Amino acid sequence: MNTQINISHQCITLKGTYENFIQNIETVLNRLNPDWSTGLLDDPEAVKQQLAKVAGNTGLMIFGQQEHGKLLNIKGKPKKAIQYLIGNPLTASEMTQYDIRAALYAPLRIIVYEGDDHILYAEYDLPSTLFGQFGNEKILAISKGLDQSILEVIFLADNKIK
Repeated sequence: MNTQINISHQCITLKGTYENFIQNIETVLNRLNPDWSTGLLDDPEAVKQQLAKVAGNTGLMIFGQQEHGKLLNIKGKPKKAIQYLIGNPLTASEMTQYDIRAALYAPLRIIVYEGDDHILYAEYDLPSTLFGQFGNEKILAISKGLDQSILEVIFLADNKIK
């Protein structure tokens, strides 16, 4: 089976520097401990409470990152570019209870990079267009909340005063 979907891709021009934005986003968002699921089968409520603390006010956290800009040093031209995996296991479980295929897009990806024009950008695919393909109104409602949350995190990180 092959399904065509329309994805809305967002590109936001940032006003700060790459280094400041990276520092800021990593203070705006907490990091998810790789061992977060330990105890999930024995005490899911304790894990849920811990995840809620890590999510903080934004409801999102950093799962991991990929230093794509440094990778380009293999070709002799490093760039300022980093991809973040962000999301929340609690939000993912809310969506995947209705359709397990939603796990394909959780966590979400954001790339922050300095373009050849020396302008800083943040790009990502709008969650509601990724998750909307599943045709479930509950998943769509949750993903629309993610649309707003990602935008808020980007603006917080870009506007945070150091």
